[in-house]
Amino acid sequence: MLNKDKLREVVGNNLDSIMQKVNSALRGEDLENIEPILKRLGKGGQVPHWFNGLKMTKALPNLDGKTIGSVVEMLLVSVLEIYTLKDFLTQPLKMNPARGVDLPDLDLGIKSPSENYCTSEPFFSAYERLLGSEYDALVLLTDYQTAKKHPPLRLQIIRWRYLKKTQIADANLCRIALKHRASLNIENTAWAQKICRFLAFVNQSDWRAKKLLTLIDSLGDEKQIGRILIDAKKNFIKTNIEKTKQDKPLLPDSEIEALNRIKIITPLRFGVIDAADNWVIETQKEAGRFPSENEWNRFTSSPLDGEIGMSFALQWRYNFGKLFVAEEENAEE
Repeated sequence: MLNKDKLREVVGNNLDSIMQKVNSALRGEDLENIEPILKRLGKGGQVPHWFNGLKMTKALPNLDGKTIGSVVEMLLVSVLEIYTLKDFLTQPLKMNPARGVDLPDLDLGIKSPSENYCTSEPFFSAYERLLGSEYDALVLLTDYQTAKKHPPLRLQIIRWRYLKKTQIADANLCRIALKHRASLNIENTAWAQKICRFLAFVNQSDWRAKKLLTLIDSLGDEKQIGRILIDAKKNFIKTNIEKTKQDKPLLPDSEIEALNRIKIITPLRFGVIDAADNWVIETQKEAGRFPSENEWNRFTSSPLDGEIGMSFALQWRYNFGKLFVAEEENAEE
């Protein structure tokens, strides 16, 4: 039997044919071959409740997005067992998302966003935004949002990607971290760790945090920092004028004052790092911890090659739009 790394490699190298067979099953075709697998995966040794309808009408019942994800996963496992991995497995594949990974026998996750490109994922550590996941993942983009408007539900997977674990991280934050990691760490490890912490915890819907992120992106250019600070003051005034018109709470003066204090520190990049660190302390309190030794070691050696968008509250919100929108634009050129 191949080890998990090799099994994942087989899957990654055969994604197109795998998706063709999954889509065939979603059209109600060739279901006899995978029916025994679905019985094993279903409750009480029975096929899932949607199977007979799919077989007879070539369509799924009206299902919610979460259930759609389960349908896709079960069909994928069936295709892997019957076709792609049939010569390499010595035991049936298990599905166990409760363990933190959808296919524990492969150490492989499955994400099935629809045309809104987003999924919600368990939150463990803010540093996942930079370091990525513990597992590789298949990202399977379905046409659920479109298909559900035109019943009966005839679902298809329209795009797919295989992501390595470090790629399941925030593309923009990783880009900024990679841009400054080496120089900051050489100059002062404490500064580098402060930047790492800010990038992990930054809330880009927060006005000050968003300006600080722009400043950190330009950390090596003192003139650009100065220009950003001037623009921030103008934007602060403009934003509050708009909020006044909309009868919304104004940004407090403390927000712009925190940025203005950067100007009195030389060089300016020191002021930016301090201002970013102060934002974390003020907004995150005890939750805004520095990276652990393990996280820091992973950060310093990571390729920082994130490819998605990530924001968090009680759960992560993964946005896979960066993966598929760019591909669509390139295809049109």
